[in-house]
Amino acid sequence: MAELLLHPIVPMLLGAALVRVAPRAVGNVVMLLAPALALAAVWVLEPGTSVTVPWLQWELEVLRVDGLSRPFGIIFAVAAICAGLYGLRTQQASERTSALVYAGAAMGVVFAGDLITFFLFWEIKAVASTLVIMARRNARSGRSGMRYLFVHVLGGKLLLAGILWHWTATGSLAFDRFEPSAGAVLILLACLLSAAVPPMHAWLPDAYPVATVAGTVFLSAYTTKASVYALARGFAGWEVLVWLGVVMAVYGVIYAILENDIRRLLAYHIVSQVGFMVTGVGIGTEVAINGTTAHAFAHILYKALLLMGAGAVLYATGRSKASALGGIANRMRLVLGLYLVGALSISSLPFLSGFVSKELVVESAYVDERALVVLILQIVSVGTWLSTGLKLPYAAWFGTDGAGPRTNDEGHPIHVAPVPRTMLAAMGIVAALNLAIGLAPGLLYDLLPHPVDYQPYSVGKVLEKIQILLFTAFAFGLLLKKLQAKAMITVDTDWVYRRLPLVVGELGRRGRTAEAPVAAPAPARPALLTRFQAARTDVLARFGRDREGPPPVAATWTLGSVLLAAGIVLFLVSVVPS
Repeated sequence: MAELLLHPIVPMLLGAALVRVAPRAVGNVVMLLAPALALAAVWVLEPGTSVTVPWLQWELEVLRVDGLSRPFGIIFAVAAICAGLYGLRTQQASERTSALVYAGAAMGVVFAGDLITFFLFWEIKAVASTLVIMARRNARSGRSGMRYLFVHVLGGKLLLAGILWHWTATGSLAFDRFEPSAGAVLILLACLLSAAVPPMHAWLPDAYPVATVAGTVFLSAYTTKASVYALARGFAGWEVLVWLGVVMAVYGVIYAILENDIRRLLAYHIVSQVGFMVTGVGIGTEVAINGTTAHAFAHILYKALLLMGAGAVLYATGRSKASALGGIANRMRLVLGLYLVGALSISSLPFLSGFVSKELVVESAYVDERALVVLILQIVSVGTWLSTGLKLPYAAWFGTDGAGPRTNDEGHPIHVAPVPRTMLAAMGIVAALNLAIGLAPGLLYDLLPHPVDYQPYSVGKVLEKIQILLFTAFAFGLLLKKLQAKAMITVDTDWVYRRLPLVVGELGRRGRTAEAPVAAPAPARPALLTRFQAARTDVLARFGRDREGPPPVAATWTLGSVLLAAGIVLFLVSVVPS
């Protein structure tokens, strides 16, 4: 049981409690120290470590360290350190608490050896991430946060139903590879929803871009990657995942090319890049699982760097629409340079992290003789470089004004505020990690679940990738007028659950009007009810809208529908004979 005290969630949860009550100077230290201690704990725990605790009739394996969970635990701790440093000047105490609980719960997910522990941390992660989204405290983050919560409440109930069904059918709660069954399918659906597989993906570009600049960095690291881990643990080799992953990769990159909001563009690239990982899980070979793990590790780093760069632009200018930016390169040269490290990493430029991780997934498809999959993933890489490495930096930093003036005193319409040094330091650390992995792939390959017999730096592979990137850059220059940022709004599948409540409400209003054209005077509310509603409004305002009132938590048909659906699923599970 002594190993239980070394569980990485212990310093994270203690830190979350401390940053809520401690003075800000102490909170700054704790925000970096807690994940650093968690990283040390992961590093000390040897593969094969297992801790079980009795609960009712079961032995719960609350800590399991092996070749798959360890690299995810390491990168989750590193991401918390870097994101915490990035938000040192901007995050309030409540957001810091939510962020540390969120990161700690994600670690709990990857180190869970049984399905009950897995479910517990899965749900804590969903609630904590919702609070991270809503920490920006405006109307948009409040509404998006509630939509995010509704989706993940549904996913959690699917997960619970699948666990119960699996247990009644097999008598086991071990979190290992599942054989095809009804319970396993429900668990798979919950993981696919959390991994943002289309059409169950729209919660991600809806919610991530409306969080604070540091909150978005935290969000990019955990929810989808914990789901990738769960898929790799339970569903390696399921053929359907190969093609779901390919669809994700293509879908995300197409929407990213169309997108105008720079953080929403990067959110769509999370969908696309997670598609590579899901494809690797579906292939299921040792090479593919290594590629999935390596790509998840590197993606957390370069996606954090990209979102840090976009967040710095938002912090300095107050703008996130690419069509409203441009001409600020001379006043944000360091941010631009660090951002480009991330952009070149995600585009798989040799000697950066994406080249040694993403190409391992493509190699697994090649070895498995999946020529069509290889072709599609390579085409997606072109779209990634086009949107993330060319369109976004050109529009945000250069635009129609070129590099722009060097100061704010030269008549330029966009004012650029100084970027805090802690933000720049965090970006520098993440850029250095991307470069280190690219120059010394063994640093990453030694952490992977299986031995790696892959040499990324052959002359053919390097030349092929450089040719692809140069040709794409040349095409971008020729088609610049077509591809430059435009003021537009992309419509995605979230249109359904954004509009449906309005339609239902309008139909209900018309029905009531037809039945009772003359409205009766509203009865006076009891004083106790009035006080209760006022108190509820005050509490909810802390997590949602600032002065415009709280998001509609209690009085919403959507939440009721989700709970009703969950009840129906649980009822059906309970009556199915074991």
